Amino acid sequence: MLKKIAPVLVAPVLAASVLLVPAAAHAGTSPTVMAALGDSISAGFNACGWYVACRSRSWSSGDNPKVDSHYLRLLASEHAIKGHNLNFAVPGSTSAALAGQARQAVRDKADYVTVLIGAQDACVGSEKEMTPVPVFRQHIEEAFAMLRPTGARVFVASIPDIEHLWRIGRGNGWARAFWAVGHICQAMLANPRSTAKKDVARRDRVRERVMDYNEQLREACALYGPACRYDGGAVFSYPFTLKEVSGWDYFHPNADGQRALAKVTYDAGFFRDTDA
Repeated sequence: MLKKIAPVLVAPVLAASVLLVPAAAHAGTSPTVMAALGDSISAGFNACGWYVACRSRSWSSGDNPKVDSHYLRLLASEHAIKGHNLNFAVPGSTSAALAGQARQAVRDKADYVTVLIGAQDACVGSEKEMTPVPVFRQHIEEAFAMLRPTGARVFVASIPDIEHLWRIGRGNGWARAFWAVGHICQAMLANPRSTAKKDVARRDRVRERVMDYNEQLREACALYGPACRYDGGAVFSYPFTLKEVSGWDYFHPNADGQRALAKVTYDAGFFRDTDA
């Protein structure tokens, strides 16, 4: 990411210092302003009402005790963050929207930012509509480039395994009905009971694309520097059950699912070994 012997040695040192100074800006301190960036999952969509964003139930910035979000866990030991739980996540957002959300976080001086984005890049009407991997990476880097100069700590959650959602829901008639009527994530969820080779191959390719996106998130986070923490695939690997999914669409996490997300991500984040 970042002709004589002396310049060759000095240049990398200078480049490294430019990257590390902002990254260390908040090292050892508790966040006082946090911001959630992403899509419908971080917006708490369908977690408390019929097809509405329920930001109070967000795994990241929510203030509902049932979810026990990152915000509430941080608030327990750092009262300065009280009321500074911003949520710029927008249902339906793809990675293309992340830079704009990052700009809002910078404007409001967030020093802790969570990112969960990418499900909507894969959950489209057909495979050909999925965001190309290089384009996805470009969108992520554009957003991180805005955040990096502020020194904000960035937590990056992996994209959930939407093929797992298909596996647990395909045998449920209500799930199949909602997926079909709502045209939900048809790239993965179309013809959910089909075992035809073309449908099996399609699902495998969509899952592979999600895995490719997660790899781009991991790499971009590593390049951001020590102020970025990737969850190591914790969300992707989490074995969601239908009890943790909204009964209004059988796709988005309900309050229980948001609580599970809060725990698995917090445990993989910056503050798991400290009080914050």
